[in-house]
Amino acid sequence: MIGCDLGSNTIRIVQIDCKTKKRIKEFERIVKTGKNLQKSGVISKESIQNILNAINDASKIIDFKNDKTKCIATEALRVAKNSQDVIGKIRARFGLDFEIIDGKAEAKYTILGVKSSLKNLGIKDDDFALFDLGGGSTELSYIRGGKIETKSFPFGILNVSERYKDNLKQGIEKELKPLVRFAQQKRASFLVATAGTPTTVCAFLNGMDYKSYNHEKINGKTLHVEDYIKALDMILSMRKAEQERYCGVGRSELIKTGILIVVSLMRQIGFDSSIVIDDGLREGVALSMC
Repeated sequence: MIGCDLGSNTIRIVQIDCKTKKRIKEFERIVKTGKNLQKSGVISKESIQNILNAINDASKIIDFKNDKTKCIATEALRVAKNSQDVIGKIRARFGLDFEIIDGKAEAKYTILGVKSSLKNLGIKDDDFALFDLGGGSTELSYIRGGKIETKSFPFGILNVSERYKDNLKQGIEKELKPLVRFAQQKRASFLVATAGTPTTVCAFLNGMDYKSYNHEKINGKTLHVEDYIKALDMILSMRKAEQERYCGVGRSELIKTGILIVVSLMRQIGFDSSIVIDDGLREGVALSMC
């Protein structure tokens, strides 16, 4: 099964073996779907071309025609005025239908991907909190037994970076207030962190750069608040070329924003550490068809 996730900054595609629940092939590329969306209200021509180029390259690796495929899009296409035009262009060229899902569905698929990974790691998956910090939205979920409480918030590393260029820390505190209110009185045995910021920080601290990234060496690792702070200090001390080596081209500023969000979030909802899981939305989308 093939799962496609068109996010506000990145497109991520995975092909899953339903018997083993493991990845067969995968593809990821920064396409900047939501770049300048705050001002323009539309997905730019440049971003649309980035998306089309990425899917074209992905089709050389992943066989969309001979395996069942489900494609979803999240916050950037939820708010863009020209989202149907973008989806139409993808459909016309590649025959792929992207469904724009809401935050609740996004969290549901992400939880499915995370729970599968926790199970494979031998970690109990019936009492944990999960935060998924994306480019345009953030989902916080509490899983306890068979009950799931989840909420999506319309901020992420891309739109926060664009909204609060001159007062980033104050902007982050403002955006986190509704999330912190949601988290009040909720409890969980441990916190799981997924998406680009925690996985990139974990890889960086374990000696991997963007090109040598290996999800199998990331899944299940623990990061403390101090680890995120250490990584930020190290990244800030680097020259731009070295930052891009570890964070990815055009991602270093977003990762810095992401780290500030993660540190503030963890402190305010009462967790000193988090388990990093790479498997998330795209894996959950693929697994939902198994």
